[in-house]
Amino acid sequence: MVPFAGWEMPVSYPAGIIAEHLAVRSSVGIFDIGHMGIIDLSGKEALPFIQYLATNDASLLVENECQYSILCNEAGGTIDDILIYRLKDRYRIVANASNTDKVIAHFNEQAKKFEGIKIEHRSDLAMLSLQGPKAKDVLLGEEPRSSFAGSEPQHNHCAERNGILASRTGYTGEDGFEFFIPNEKSVEIWQNFIDRKIQPCGLGARDTLRLEAGLPLYGHEYNVNISPLEAGFSWAVKLNKGDFIGKAALLKIKNEGPKQKLVGIKLAEKAVPREGYLIKSGGKVVGLVTSGTFSPTLKVPVALAYLKKDFAQPGKAVGVEIRGKIYSAVVSARKLL
Repeated sequence: MVPFAGWEMPVSYPAGIIAEHLAVRSSVGIFDIGHMGIIDLSGKEALPFIQYLATNDASLLVENECQYSILCNEAGGTIDDILIYRLKDRYRIVANASNTDKVIAHFNEQAKKFEGIKIEHRSDLAMLSLQGPKAKDVLLGEEPRSSFAGSEPQHNHCAERNGILASRTGYTGEDGFEFFIPNEKSVEIWQNFIDRKIQPCGLGARDTLRLEAGLPLYGHEYNVNISPLEAGFSWAVKLNKGDFIGKAALLKIKNEGPKQKLVGIKLAEKAVPREGYLIKSGGKVVGLVTSGTFSPTLKVPVALAYLKKDFAQPGKAVGVEIRGKIYSAVVSARKLL
C-alpha cells in the first residue's frame, strides 16, 4: 500500500505485478479505481459549459455514450484528460485523482460565466474496473452481473442496472467495463469478484498495462505545459466546433506543427528506462523519457518519450542514457503492443 493523491492504494496483491498484468492481457482482472474523481454537471447550460471547457465535441454524444476529452488552459497546456458521459439528466466527468480538486476549482470558476450550472462531486460513488478479453464473459456470468445479459453496453457506452452504472471503457488496452457503484455496495461487489477467483490488480499493473497500450498518465505524458496535439490526441481536439479554452493556442500549434511528439521506445538491451532519462542521437539530446518499465507482454524494456519531431519516426535508432551509459533503442508507435 502506498499514498496516492490523498488515498491509500495497493501497488500489488500477493500474486505480484507481472502475474496481475498477464491476467489482464490473457484473461481478466479487477481494479479498485475509487480514487478517480467523479463530477456530475447539470443545468440548462451544462452542454455549452462543457463545450467551452473541453476540447472534444460533447454535442455529438447520445444518451449513455461517453468520449475522451481534454481540459486545456489558454496556452493549450493540459489541465487534465477526462471522460465525459452523457446521462439522462446530467453529464458526468471522470477526472484523474491527482487533479480532482483542481478540476472542481476550475469548473467553479468558469461556471460564473454560465447560468444555473450545478457541480456535484460524487464522493458517494466508488469505481471498480473489470479488464481483459474475458471481461464480457464475467459481466454476463453469475449474479449480480447477469442483469446486463443481452444488453451489455458497447464500447464507449454505458448502461445502468440495479443502481450500478457499467461503462465499456478502461485504461489497459483490453476490453473491459468500469462500474460506478454506491459506496455502501462497493465492498460486496468487490468481494463477489474475488470469490469468483478474478485476479485483483493494483497500481503497478495498471501502470504497465497502460504504458504498453500507449495511454498517457497525467504528470508524466501530460502537464500544463504539454498540449494534447503534442501527446498525439488531436482526434480528441475538435477545432471546427465553437470557441473553447485554449483553442487559439491549439490552432497556432497545429499550424506551426508540434515541436515534439510522444512516441514509444523499445530497448534492445536489458536496462529499464525511467522518467527523466535522456534520449540521444549522435551525441545530442533529442528527447526525454516520460514513463518506462519492463514490458511483461513483450519481454523487453519499453518507454513512452517525447522526441523532437525529426527523430520521432518509427524504426529510427536512438540511444537511451541510463546511469551514464547509452543503451541502444528503436522508436515505435506510441502503442507498443
